[in-house]
Amino acid sequence: MTTTETVFDGAKAEAFGGHIMSILKGSLLSSMVDIGHRTGLFAAAAEGWATSEQLAARAGLGERYVREWLGAVTTEGIIEYDEVGEAFFLPPEHAALLITPAGVGPLATANTVLAKHVHQIVQAFREGGGVPYAAFTPEFTDAMDAMGRGVFDTMLLDAYLPLAPGLAETLAAGANVADIACGTGHALVILARAFPASTFTGYDLDEHAIARARAEAAGAGLTNVTFEVADVARVAVTARFDVVFVFDAIHDQVKPDAVLARIHDALVPGGLLFMREPHAADTLAGNLPNPMAPIFYSVSTLHCLTVSLAHGGAGIGSAFGEQLARRMLAEAGFAEPEVHLAPGQPFDAVYLTRPAR
Repeated sequence: MTTTETVFDGAKAEAFGGHIMSILKGSLLSSMVDIGHRTGLFAAAAEGWATSEQLAARAGLGERYVREWLGAVTTEGIIEYDEVGEAFFLPPEHAALLITPAGVGPLATANTVLAKHVHQIVQAFREGGGVPYAAFTPEFTDAMDAMGRGVFDTMLLDAYLPLAPGLAETLAAGANVADIACGTGHALVILARAFPASTFTGYDLDEHAIARARAEAAGAGLTNVTFEVADVARVAVTARFDVVFVFDAIHDQVKPDAVLARIHDALVPGGLLFMREPHAADTLAGNLPNPMAPIFYSVSTLHCLTVSLAHGGAGIGSAFGEQLARRMLAEAGFAEPEVHLAPGQPFDAVYLTRPAR
């Protein structure tokens, strides 16, 4: 029930003051994490105790900047400090989240990239429309690649594929496979290397991403994977696919229903759709207990929603509910999906389904 409060609650105001300051502090510290990630300062600090001069020398950076950055991350408790020796150290427990392939550094970089477009988002709030995906490239493309690469490297073959019984055997025997909205194509490079009998094709509208994908595949000497710049809602295929992968892309689409329908028509009878998407509740009330919900809605406002609305799209956004996903799959002609929590991405879900008609 909504009521209008007429009595000012000083304690409530004080508590909220602390809360909002922690949010604003976090946004600034996200930039410090981004700097530490991009400059290699976290990796340098993980090597052992060092003064600001020694850390600057390790990373090949200017000491005065390093010293000021250390002030931010040390007072926040990210890096430890020895007052006697005036030395700094990134403990292994912290390093595990900051310098490993699946660490949070790329997420901080993505935050920095998204923040650059706030003025355009504000304009969309006032005038309608949105900010097209092309406005975010190539920086956001590269940030997304960095965020997903560690998960694919460590979990795609050993954790993702086993979610679909028999999938690895199908790929080993030789299958025609697509990755829709493949981005920089790293998932397909891994699969093409592991399953040389299969043929893989990645599709994406982002020319920068496709160029990176082609370069990586060529560097790996792979001849069974190709990449095409294409609108995934209108993909033309000469041979239908046994398996189609989609990783966190349907909710961004201008016409997600058309994309799913195109995937349905591009699959052979009995073919598999392997789709990973955000896993949220279908209502705001249902998302209130979810600690990831503020991130879902914020990222959606700054990117996922606006890249769809920029072209008059459906605007699903990042808070992609399971009921909506199931309904869209059914409307596209798919059978009732199996739903699994996504390995390494606990707030995503993997939907496994096949054409029902």
